[in-house]
Amino acid sequence: MKHITVAATTFPPIAGPRSENLAGIKPIHRILAPFPVAYFGAALATDLAYWRTAEVMWERFSIWLIAGGLVISALVALAAVIDLAFGKQWPAWVRALGYTVAVLLSLLNVFVHSRDGYTAVVPTGLTLSAIVVAILVVYSVTAGWTLTYRRGARP
Repeated sequence: MKHITVAATTFPPIAGPRSENLAGIKPIHRILAPFPVAYFGAALATDLAYWRTAEVMWERFSIWLIAGGLVISALVALAAVIDLAFGKQWPAWVRALGYTVAVLLSLLNVFVHSRDGYTAVVPTGLTLSAIVVAILVVYSVTAGWTLTYRRGARP
């Protein structure tokens, strides 16, 4: 009969601050925040396709993408409120304000897109889509996809 020996491994403790993932303090809205950017970015792409081809399919895609982005944005806002209420988070007012402006412009954009004809997208809808994507890229991507910051951290 053979004896199998198993070498015990010990890992040294990690020096420095704990990871947000390990500490369990990663905000929920931070996980969801990239999705509205993807939806609104795709809507900008379909607006550009409609502008170049005048194919009605692209306009319809834009409406659905903007509406989907608004639904996901509402979930992100709800998750941010929950993170603020139950977590050790502080609101980052400048980022939250930029996100709110982008969502309000998207709401206006979905109404603009709901009109009939070429003018539903060009130039107003296309311009609104571009502004929304620019705002979200500046306020979301550069801020690490978060509308809050940890207490004790600098804003």
